[in-house]
Amino acid sequence: MTAIVLDGRALAQQLCQALQAEVLAFRTVSQTPLCLAVIQVGEEAASKRYVRSIKKLCAEVGLACSLEKLPATIEQEQLEGAIRRVSGRKEVAGVLLQMPLPAHLDAERATRQLDYRKDVDGVHPLNAGLLALGRPAFVPNTPAGGLELLRSAGIDPRGKRVGIVGRSAVVGRPLAALLLQADATVTICHSQTVDLGGVLRECEIVAVAIGKPGQITGAMLRPGATVLDFGINVQANGQVVGDVDFASAREVVGAITPVPGGTGPITNVLLLRNVLLAGRQMLVSEG
Repeated sequence: MTAIVLDGRALAQQLCQALQAEVLAFRTVSQTPLCLAVIQVGEEAASKRYVRSIKKLCAEVGLACSLEKLPATIEQEQLEGAIRRVSGRKEVAGVLLQMPLPAHLDAERATRQLDYRKDVDGVHPLNAGLLALGRPAFVPNTPAGGLELLRSAGIDPRGKRVGIVGRSAVVGRPLAALLLQADATVTICHSQTVDLGGVLRECEIVAVAIGKPGQITGAMLRPGATVLDFGINVQANGQVVGDVDFASAREVVGAITPVPGGTGPITNVLLLRNVLLAGRQMLVSEG
């Protein structure tokens, strides 16, 4: 068996084209520009590359993008004040606090300063709580992108057993909540899970987000399963690989996301789609 490769790049392009049309329609009807404000702390190379990609995509779909650059030496109180100030700007529909923050800063405290109505990355505790309760909320875009890939491939989680490897607040936990809303039966696995392979071989869908290259092998997976690999690991030779050993898994499962080119490309498009959603909600509340 050779698995179907779930092409995130192709889906991202489709979503981007649809978003372009929706943004244009919103601006035509409302006469209101849509702006994403990005807060970047420090000059870390990966963050700079990510911000450049966000700005490029904003231009492509017709959104304004403003960048608030703060020094890496900024103190916690100054950062929190900057977040509140940017969140309070009327012309800003969505705010993205670029992670990770420098080690001396408290990210949890910082995210609480966001206006939850503009929290387009779904990191504010109120949005996280609403998601956990199964109520409408902005959700983290990485796990949301995984579900978009499943839908595009015609893979319905309803009634299926899903194993999630990793329990982070960014991917594992919100993905579990989203899958529960989709009527899947969800098991969250982690470093203390006994017989991980035994658990995963019972699952029709497996999602992995642990930040360890090649940790999940084909021998640990059920034949014909669907695998979502959220891992992004840069090897010493510069090669980017996932948390799943792609070569061995592909010979066992029915469908799998590649790394790169799987779940990653969809994340940014969904972020900007949330900016449009936030803009629509703001227009309704003002009207």
